[in-house]
Amino acid sequence: MFDEIVVLGAGALGSLFGAMLYSAGFDVTLVGRDPHINEIKKKGLLVHNFLEERIKIPATTETVRGDLFLLTVKSYDTERAVRSIPLGDHTVVLSLQNGLGNEERAERILGKGRVVGGVTSYGSLLVKPGEIEFTGKGKTYVGEMDGRLSPRIREIERIFRKAGIDTVSVDNIREKIWEKLIINSAINPLTAVSRLRNGAIKEVPHLSELARMIVEEAVDVAGLHGFKFDAEKMYSVVMEVAENTSRNRSSMLQDIERGKRTEIDEINGMIVSMGEARGYDAVINRILTSLVRGIQEGGKWI
Repeated sequence: MFDEIVVLGAGALGSLFGAMLYSAGFDVTLVGRDPHINEIKKKGLLVHNFLEERIKIPATTETVRGDLFLLTVKSYDTERAVRSIPLGDHTVVLSLQNGLGNEERAERILGKGRVVGGVTSYGSLLVKPGEIEFTGKGKTYVGEMDGRLSPRIREIERIFRKAGIDTVSVDNIREKIWEKLIINSAINPLTAVSRLRNGAIKEVPHLSELARMIVEEAVDVAGLHGFKFDAEKMYSVVMEVAENTSRNRSSMLQDIERGKRTEIDEINGMIVSMGEARGYDAVINRILTSLVRGIQEGGKWI
């Protein structure tokens, strides 16, 4: 069903998944940006804590044809990226992104039935161009946006499992996407503001306390949109993810360190706007959104 796999947005996470799939014998091409892609083309991809030898995986800066696309671009790049996909009769796009609404934005461009949802808590760090570090094994969930456990979802699960990616196909992927949003809403901005690795969220009491407040707000907003979570359980999940990926520098922290645009608007900013839509002021998330925006836009003052 999926003979050719294309990773669209091969940064830290996309390169990790691509390397794992390629090493398991699948036909994989990484699509990303230079200088990362150029280094992979010249020397291969080095993945610390996975294979301590370079993987000669195909890589390019131009989107190529494929049967299954793993969409790992930043949320704000979703529309641009999916417009570059050369569609075949049975092309499927699996979003493994942060934030809400990526699948809907992609489907509006690609057409109904082309996009499936996914979330993952695997951790990866871009060390330098052509070199990444596998910083934490997590769980990956895939599912149809309408809740069906379709043959193609089962096939994606099979492929990922064969590659050693701990994956489960689910009938509630929308709920899983909200769950990941809640997790990211605590870990990403707190690490970005504090400039600390994920493990600090659990080990530093001041950050743990803030994480609890963020989670409680996010759970309230999710409930207003029909997704019911237990705040205490979700806080425990956040602490577990922080521990399991303790050495990881979150994607938002990496963006801040590189002076790049973050996904704060698609994560905490989304919680704020979704709350406002129901008359709820997610004040902690609103403050965090402004803080990260300020750091992001005020980098010249460092």
